[in-house]
Amino acid sequence: MVLEALSLTFSAIPDPSSLHLATRRQEAKTVGRHGWRIVEEEVSWRPSETAIIIVDMWNKHWSWGATERVNLMVSRMNIVVGRAKEKGVQIIHAPSDTMDFYKDHPARLWVADVPHADPPDAIDRPDPPLPVDASDGGSDTGETEGYKAWNRQHPVIEIKDGDAISDNGQEVYNILKHKGIKNLIFMGVHTNMCVLGRSFAIKQMVKWGFNAVLARDLTDAMYNPFKPPYVSHEEGTQLIIEYIEKFWCSTILSGDLTTPEPED
Repeated sequence: MVLEALSLTFSAIPDPSSLHLATRRQEAKTVGRHGWRIVEEEVSWRPSETAIIIVDMWNKHWSWGATERVNLMVSRMNIVVGRAKEKGVQIIHAPSDTMDFYKDHPARLWVADVPHADPPDAIDRPDPPLPVDASDGGSDTGETEGYKAWNRQHPVIEIKDGDAISDNGQEVYNILKHKGIKNLIFMGVHTNMCVLGRSFAIKQMVKWGFNAVLARDLTDAMYNPFKPPYVSHEEGTQLIIEYIEKFWCSTILSGDLTTPEPED
């Protein structure tokens, strides 16, 4: 079952805005893709209590296919992030293993001065195995030997005044607590690896009690169709998105973040 578009709008003023989120819940004892249904829920988020975390959108990847899909995605992501920022959403750029490149950047420097905040005990949650096999590294274009091909975030994504740069879960937690942020929108790559597993990513933040959603059209997986379950790369990515909807958090479409506010 493919999740239909969800409505997500932010008001330009700090009043709550209505969001319609969806999760997947098992409706029968039978375990399987078709034993789940979508349950929608209406909640209210304030822009001032919301952050976008951009995960590992590097300038280059060791997999040619992964690099090309980021190149196709990045312009759209930059537009979405810019619109959200205009509405008061905090932007956190999290390109792992590139902090040396940003050591003198204002968006990196202010993070070091944010007061330390002790995270709560992590919530114990089920963590079922992923639905795809990426044990070969997940490249769908033939590369099998991974190496650090990146040195910065993709340059198309603008880093603006007030943004933050960090690849450290504790630092990100400090920022969120300092600014009173409760709600997180994740976008970036790769869905089955960094987007789920980094110290600042979905699993950790959900375990720390944050409200989280994934922008499912601004993500990509590392999955090789020659590995189980032997489906196309696109279908493999969709399976991982569905897994996240079942076990970790809801998803949205990026268009929800660029919808113009209604005129009075």
